[in-house]
Amino acid sequence: MFAFLPGFFTGLSLIIAIGAQNAFVIRQGLSKQHVVLVVSICAVIDASLIALGIGGLGAIISSLPWLLEIIRWVGVAYLTWFGIKSIISATKTQTLDASGVESKSVAKVATTVLALTLLNPHVYLDTVIFVGGIGNTFGDNRWYFAFGAMLASVVWFFSIGYGAKAASRFMAKPVFWKVLDSIIAAIMFTLAISLVFFKF
Repeated sequence: MFAFLPGFFTGLSLIIAIGAQNAFVIRQGLSKQHVVLVVSICAVIDASLIALGIGGLGAIISSLPWLLEIIRWVGVAYLTWFGIKSIISATKTQTLDASGVESKSVAKVATTVLALTLLNPHVYLDTVIFVGGIGNTFGDNRWYFAFGAMLASVVWFFSIGYGAKAASRFMAKPVFWKVLDSIIAAIMFTLAISLVFFKF
């Protein structure tokens, strides 16, 4: 528990901030579309990156700044594109009812959540480098720290995904979806701008 609890709270503190990934999970939960797929992908990716960080990948990434630069600009382009899509979605009314949101294929949803997760350099900084770095200070107990951080990801993603799904019946008015898509667009643009100026 000496390493597990710090790992859990470290993981939770890093993941709670609403970013591109969390915003997408919430939107899928509200629309009741492929929720288990989305939250599972997010949790599995986080767990995998944390494991890689504890295993030493963080040190390798830190020595390859050009790799983070590539991810940075691809991420800026993708987040900007997603933000524009959200603005366009906010102008529509025929598909913004919680009970009748335009259905998206499993492949499209999976591709979107993978892109929002893996094209964000902060994901690698938080999970691989930061969590991996802290976890390795626990020596032989570092994997207990890792398991704590992994559990935090599972708890968080399932909570916001299914919490939003449970609340969706209260949010059937089209105006809610207009506001939500506008907020998501603002988040995407803010993240894109922050990536441009972020100092790795």
